[in-house]
Formats: sequence, C-alpha cells, structure tokens
Amino acid sequence: MEKDVNSERKPSITPTKDGPYLVKGLKDFANQKGAVKTQKTMALCRCGGSANKPFCDGTHATIGFSSDKIESRVEDKRENYKTKTITIHDNRGICSHSARCTDGLPSVFRLDEEPWIHPDSATAEEIMTTIKKCPSGALSYSVDEIEHRDREGAPKIIIAPNGPYLVSGGPGLVEVKQGEGASKEHYTLCRCGGSKNKPFCDGTHWHINFKDDKN
Repeated sequence: MEKDVNSERKPSITPTKDGPYLVKGLKDFANQKGAVKTQKTMALCRCGGSANKPFCDGTHATIGFSSDKIESRVEDKRENYKTKTITIHDNRGICSHSARCTDGLPSVFRLDEEPWIHPDSATAEEIMTTIKKCPSGALSYSVDEIEHRDREGAPKIIIAPNGPYLVSGGPGLVEVKQGEGASKEHYTLCRCGGSKNKPFCDGTHWHINFKDDKN
C-alpha cells in the first residue's frame, strides 16, 4: 500500500499528559501582531500559566494542571436542523463559543432559545457563509446530501487574543478522540487551562477572564 506523501508532511500536534502541546513541522504560526517564529518542534502552553506564552515554561508542573476531561462537560452529540435546501449540523459539545454564528447571523443562531437554530430564518447562502466562519468545527452543513465541513488551506495555527489556538489546514491531532461529526481540518485548542473538554476549547476563557497581553 502506497503512503500518502502529503499527509506525512502535515504538521502534528500532540497534547501531552498534564503538559503542553508538542507541535512538530508547523511553519505558519501567528498572533494578532503578526507572525510568530517557529521551530521544528515547539512546546505550546495549555495550562494558561506560562510567563512565556504561547510557549511552555514548565508552569503546568507547579500548578497541578490536569489535562483530563471533566464529567460535567457539554454532551458530545450532533443535532441536525433541516430545510428543503440545507441541513445544518451542530455539536454543542465541541463549540468554543466564539460567537461567529450568533453575532454573524442572529436570525438563525439564537442565544437562550430552544431549539437555538432556526434554519428557515435566512437564505441557504447566508447560512453557508456564516458556518464557514466557525473555528471549532461544531457547525457544518449539507446540501443535496453532501456534507461541507472541511476547508482548503495550508496548515496554520492562529493565537486568538485572550482565547484558544485556532487550528486549520489539517495538522494531525495525535491520539485524541474527536467529537461526533468533528472536523479534523479545523478545530480550537484550549490554552487557558480551564476547558472541561480538553484539549478542545469550550469557551471557559471568557468566564475566567483569561488574559495574554503579549499575544
């Protein structure tokens, strides 16, 4: 069986037990200020305590950081919302609460309502445009029974201001079970240390007022 040469060249991300993310082979790394210099192998902080963010300085070992998931996390379950033209797929268990959907198309994605998605309240084109902005992969859509989930683009990680690592372009996530219907091409990784769904972001950085002025 022939090997996929392109997949071998993809960067990889390994969330270590109670420690940092080991990132190998990444060339495109940036924060809100611009490009961040990369190395062949990097240890990125995910406990939230490093004084050298985004890089690990060993603080995880002194603060008792745990990389375990927490039982009270949102259930990993995908729901479908159908119209005649489009089906919206949603898994709240992997949402990072970036608000790209609720801020971008509030007629469809409504906070504090159940059900919270109203797919008939906008055109399919408007819904597709909004879903394509979802960084966590919690949202995707199907048209004519073909699911549109992943996107084209080179592997990269963007450090969200006071938020998670926004991963796209398909860096491989090593030895991590991903949620139902989750994208392996784009996802968000916790870096505040507080997520109940580690290694994935669940929006906890908002609630604990996580700050990283350097990035």
